[in-house]
Amino acid sequence: MDALHPRLLVTRFSECFHFYRAILPPLAGATLVKGSPEGPYAHWDVERQGLLSLFDRGAMAAAVGAAGLPSEHGPAQDATMFVLRVDDVDKAVALCVQSGGTLVVGPTDRPEWGPNLRSAHLRDPEDRLMELQSY
Repeated sequence: MDALHPRLLVTRFSECFHFYRAILPPLAGATLVKGSPEGPYAHWDVERQGLLSLFDRGAMAAAVGAAGLPSEHGPAQDATMFVLRVDDVDKAVALCVQSGGTLVVGPTDRPEWGPNLRSAHLRDPEDRLMELQSY
């Protein structure tokens, strides 16, 4: 049985698919189990446990009866963040940026968050906040 894992609802499915397909295997050891750039669904596992799924936002809105509601919100602080533990934050940042991510805060040692903790913050192709961390 899969443990809890995030399912990101995305409008730019193909861009997000290519981004996560490029970074999840080398950074998390994930394998694409199902999906393609055409969508509407993709799923990556690590050792047969769910790590991340993508689902077309419009398809989900239709499924839950929310298709007529606005899909955009005004400027606000982030409500969620996708976190990946990696071996080398600096190398992971380089891969993410090369694959279409946008750097927010570069690799930083954060002893106040935990012994030997190093992190960086990026945004995926849909502006979703991500944290890469090692400790």
